[in-house]
Amino acid sequence: MPSSPWSPAAKARGSSVTPVSVPCRKRWTASKTNGQNTGYTGFPPWVFALAAAGGLFVLLPLAAMVARINWGQFIPLITSESSLTALGLSLRTSAAGTVLCIVFGVPLAFVLARASFPGQRLLRAFVLLPLVLPPVVGGIALLYTFGRQGLLGRTLELAGMQIAFSTTAVVLAQTFVALPFLVVSLEGALRTAGIKYEAVAATLGAHPTTVLRRVSIPLVLPGIASGSVLSFARCLGEFGATLTFAGSLQGVTRTLPLEIYLQRETDADAAVALSLLLVAVAVAVVGLSRPRPRPLAEEAESE
Repeated sequence: MPSSPWSPAAKARGSSVTPVSVPCRKRWTASKTNGQNTGYTGFPPWVFALAAAGGLFVLLPLAAMVARINWGQFIPLITSESSLTALGLSLRTSAAGTVLCIVFGVPLAFVLARASFPGQRLLRAFVLLPLVLPPVVGGIALLYTFGRQGLLGRTLELAGMQIAFSTTAVVLAQTFVALPFLVVSLEGALRTAGIKYEAVAATLGAHPTTVLRRVSIPLVLPGIASGSVLSFARCLGEFGATLTFAGSLQGVTRTLPLEIYLQRETDADAAVALSLLLVAVAVAVVGLSRPRPRPLAEEAESE
């Protein structure tokens, strides 16, 4: 039987034992920039592979569109009278639609996040329904509500108002499809913020309107801002509901997506150039609105 390497005889023969290091699995790792944690990097490699594939799935079509553009004619194509008219109309109606989303979406989000009443889940389902409905279905619903033969159409016509196939119809169609984006964003912010500050203000005798104006809204202002930006971007890209409810009248209802669709049939170069313009505007709006990510807490690294 061999003697133990730690026995006196082994020591006398001068035998040495090389210690074996046992690797310790790291629970997680964090990348650092300027001494601050910037993110979790302990994912398995396949997560990064799938993330790269997902990024390429989005970027490759955009790159293909950029490669297809006739750069020599790009500026004349996007500055033509019809293109500038469509872009201006899109920006104006999207801004108006975003304002309507704020006017209706902020109260809806507060009611869904703070109140409790029978039918609350059903109300939330109906508010979020445009997220999953095909836009053309929303356009048909609006047409049979505000059109001449619609539910409210005759009443509006007696009052001298015609909604369908007008610029107002564009704004309503954009609001219909974009409203859920603001509601979802703000409701999540409200649930994260909690009610302790509002409860303290109410306990001190503040009027409900004062609590809403000076506590609740300032507390979730970033959520309102991000939801408004998402709503604006959705309004800017709206196509199906607008075409169905408002039509495609140049200078009146023909927004930039409708102009792109029309040019696709007659001038492919113009359609691609306008598509890139719309992508650039959307990226600028969404990118400039994104808050700077907060670094991870230093304590997380020591866990």
